[in-house]
Amino acid sequence: MSDIWAHTTLKLYRGVGSLIYPFTGPFLRARARKGKEDHERRGERYGYASWDRPEGPLVWLHAASVGESLAIMPLIKRMESFGISLVLTTGTVTSANVAQDRISERTIHQYVPMDMKRAVCRFLEHWQPDLAIFAESEIWPTTIQELAKRNVPQILVNARMSDRSNARWSKRPNLAQAIFSNLSQVLAQSQVDGDRFRALGAPRVSVVGNLKIDVGVPHADPKTLAALKAAIGNRPTWIAVSTHQGEEASVAQVHKMLAEHEPNILTILVPRHPDRSDEIAAELDTLGMGIARRSKGDAITADTGIYLGDTIGEMGLYLGLSDIAFMGKSLKSQGGQNPIEPVMTNTAILSGRYVQNFRDTYQALLESGGARLVRDESMLAGHVLHLLRNPKDLEVMHKAGRLTVDKMTGALERSFQSLDPYIMPLRVKAGLDRRRQRDAAALAMKPPEPTGTSSNENG
Repeated sequence: MSDIWAHTTLKLYRGVGSLIYPFTGPFLRARARKGKEDHERRGERYGYASWDRPEGPLVWLHAASVGESLAIMPLIKRMESFGISLVLTTGTVTSANVAQDRISERTIHQYVPMDMKRAVCRFLEHWQPDLAIFAESEIWPTTIQELAKRNVPQILVNARMSDRSNARWSKRPNLAQAIFSNLSQVLAQSQVDGDRFRALGAPRVSVVGNLKIDVGVPHADPKTLAALKAAIGNRPTWIAVSTHQGEEASVAQVHKMLAEHEPNILTILVPRHPDRSDEIAAELDTLGMGIARRSKGDAITADTGIYLGDTIGEMGLYLGLSDIAFMGKSLKSQGGQNPIEPVMTNTAILSGRYVQNFRDTYQALLESGGARLVRDESMLAGHVLHLLRNPKDLEVMHKAGRLTVDKMTGALERSFQSLDPYIMPLRVKAGLDRRRQRDAAALAMKPPEPTGTSSNENG
């Protein structure tokens, strides 16, 4: 009976998708006006391809946003070296821009089709992937089912399952089984994630670690970094990273508390969603803060209290400006943000208590002394002030954090070991295809055999 219910639910999901499919145009146009969709490439969201499919084996990789795109970039680079063609899909304009700056001509970027049957089938019929690899927590029922119908292996890499998602799926175990059982392999970030995927019906799960740890230190343009450091000078500085709605006001409150003790304090504020920057700047202006915005090219002056880092792809630059970072989505919002990049730039980690989405990483950092949790704005201000005034304690946190992260590396190699049974046949096929092409080209260039009769025949 439960299996019938799960089948009916999935059928209803597909049916609703088919019903609303003709009416998605206004929705996508509205998103395009907000900069969330590429107006010129909206057809890709309906599964229409912007490129011809290359010959030979092809792998489809999907990463929803910037973080996921960066995490799987080493996987992409490795597979590009194998001579396998790749199509990379992303779901946002910002992730598309980041991806296209890093991929080679062997990888084609497309926007991911909407999870509606007509769009997904159109996409799959054109690209005909031999293997599908999804990053982190991208679970789209229609896409998964259509790939299963075509017997395409599906692998979830750098997989994680948040508390909220796990609770939602656990309430519908038969539905979860009907979806997750189609995954050929799940490469989980942690033991908790792995256990959750197994319980939800994934048949093969391996715990390999977090790919983001193997990405390396985030890039920062040296000249820009030097110029901003010169503008800041010797001012005490701290940074609030990936803040969510409600936390910017908390950061402003902490700034005021710190200014009572360090009048020259500079706060760098980097919101998780830069498209909220106008709203954030207006809110901070009403609080009487001296605001300078990176997106507007504003200079950091002596009157600047808060520097608003409202650009995409410059996290390495912002992290290079401070030794102390508060990680957002942890004080007013829940789930936390990944502290790996700040640790890699030798930054001490402060966070609110709600970090369940990165529980294992924070637990390791807390045990080593590389991170500290705070209850509220007052406690956050106290920790920032202490670290600003106690450089030895700050250095201890830096070293502890880096040592912890160094011990957590290796996810890339472990992931490739698990992917090898799926990729090796494609490598062999690609090699055979290249050999046939070389042989055909050599044959075409070979001089024709002489055609006349021999001298004996003429005699």
